Amino acid sequence: MSAPDPQGVRLTLLGSGTSTGVPVPTCSCAVCRSSDPRDQRLRPSAWVRWPGASVIIDTSPDLRQQVLRHEIPRIDAVLYTHAHADHVLGLDDLRLFNWRQRGAVPAYGSAPTLAALRRTFWYAFDPEPVESTRPLIDCRVIDGRFELLGRAVLPVPVLHGSLPILGYRIGRLAYLTDVSRIPDESYERLQDLDLLVINALRERPHPMHLTLEQALGEAARIGARRTILTHVAHDLSHREVAARLPPRVELGYDGLEAEVNEP
Repeated sequence: MSAPDPQGVRLTLLGSGTSTGVPVPTCSCAVCRSSDPRDQRLRPSAWVRWPGASVIIDTSPDLRQQVLRHEIPRIDAVLYTHAHADHVLGLDDLRLFNWRQRGAVPAYGSAPTLAALRRTFWYAFDPEPVESTRPLIDCRVIDGRFELLGRAVLPVPVLHGSLPILGYRIGRLAYLTDVSRIPDESYERLQDLDLLVINALRERPHPMHLTLEQALGEAARIGARRTILTHVAHDLSHREVAARLPPRVELGYDGLEAEVNEP
């Protein structure tokens, strides 16, 4: 096995579950009762780092637990895909990094996503002084390719039902979550990937997410050298699904790491 590229990009799945996480409260299905740790899925977010950068994609409601589990030392920036609760409600925990890093954390996203963050976390953006602590967020609207800590980041527009959201490409890595459809023009941004991370909710159709079969179809069309499926519901058993996936595709789990070497 070759040594990791010191200039490469490393991704860790902090949470591979859907909005409820797995186990699902009140559920006693086989997956929710499973003893396989890969069936225990926190809500969705990812940690991406390269030399000089530690970046989070989305702030899951489970962010505190994820930071502790993986001993994340700092968060230099957050890339937001969209403003649904399972992707943003951990934002308040960024204040812990404000203290350590002595400054605001830059948060990148579309204009509608950042506007929703301002509404949801109104207290963080209130100009009036307060006695309690609050997160310090520097909102930065994405309108195309941008530079982040020495790397080019390319937003990838996708659809979550009828809602336009963003995926992200960093080098030869692309992270797409909550996708129901990829517009034709976005496939151009997904060529020549070493790693694709994409959602695969369950077997049954869903109006806002790819099914397992649909995700496999997208993986085949995009043709990444490695594909990891994430945002997985309690309908899918890791052991059962992993055994029948095609080559170069695997079912993600919390803590899964992947290295993308740069040319």
